[in-house]
Amino acid sequence: MSVYTEVGRDELVAFLQDYAVGDLVSYQGISDGIENTNYFVTTDQGEFVLTLFEHHSFDELAYFLDVMTFFYQHDIPSAHPAADKEGQYLKELCGKPAALVLRLSGRGVDAVATIEQCQVIGDVLGKMHLVGKEFKPKRVTQRGHDWRQNSANKLLPLLDNESAELLKNELVFQAQYAKLDLPFGMTHSDLFRDNALFDGNELQGIIDFYYACDEYLLYDLAVAVNDWCIDENGLIEHKRYQALMQAYLLHRGLTEAEQEFWNLVLRAAALRFWISRLLDKHFPREGELTQIKDPDAFLKILKQHQGNEDKLK
Repeated sequence: MSVYTEVGRDELVAFLQDYAVGDLVSYQGISDGIENTNYFVTTDQGEFVLTLFEHHSFDELAYFLDVMTFFYQHDIPSAHPAADKEGQYLKELCGKPAALVLRLSGRGVDAVATIEQCQVIGDVLGKMHLVGKEFKPKRVTQRGHDWRQNSANKLLPLLDNESAELLKNELVFQAQYAKLDLPFGMTHSDLFRDNALFDGNELQGIIDFYYACDEYLLYDLAVAVNDWCIDENGLIEHKRYQALMQAYLLHRGLTEAEQEFWNLVLRAAALRFWISRLLDKHFPREGELTQIKDPDAFLKILKQHQGNEDKLK
């Protein structure tokens, strides 16, 4: 959620005229996140988040907005898009696809998560995986094997010897990932602490569904564990882990295969975000407000999982 495309006030006023949301009062860029351009927008009738999509086409975006609407309609606390006067969720602004989403109260979790917050996230993710079975549209992941290999080819010449060797070895270890026989379905795939808004320990809503795709449900769980369950040292901590897992398992028990390959999938999730953060570091994009997150955070988690090859605990 950075600012790569600057929106002028007159442009935004004209854009908002197509919505029944009142007159513009103020707007400001959002520096959190790294993928799209985002603004907080306040009108005399409410508060919204304006997103300009920097990488997705109009055709792709219909899927994401449908995902958001689906979860909102199925009582999952989540951001949902505002329709314009013709009932459309997606428009064009500054030459980019754009959507206006109702702004939720609460804030992302900046520090380490509390035990209670981990429990809430496990609970809501379990519910999402249950109701997600009813979602019919399909979308192939854009961060699969080919993406990992192509990204690694770009990165390897830029890494130190130790990191390059670790990356090559982990790609070999993950070579059979796509062939695992694990439950599959629609996933958020990016349920980080800054994508869940809390008021204290009360969840106000899930945001940023723009990596949603069909993936192993276990991968979605692994992404959450790798971010929500870390302690002050950036490593997976037992009490947070148990709180999240126990809440999730009340909704969906794991198959024997999922338990067997849990460590591999945890490593796959850590590898994916280590690679993406390395790409952001070595190939940064220009923007008025941008945030490049530390790749070493996920390198540390990946190494932790490499040192623990047991099944699910």
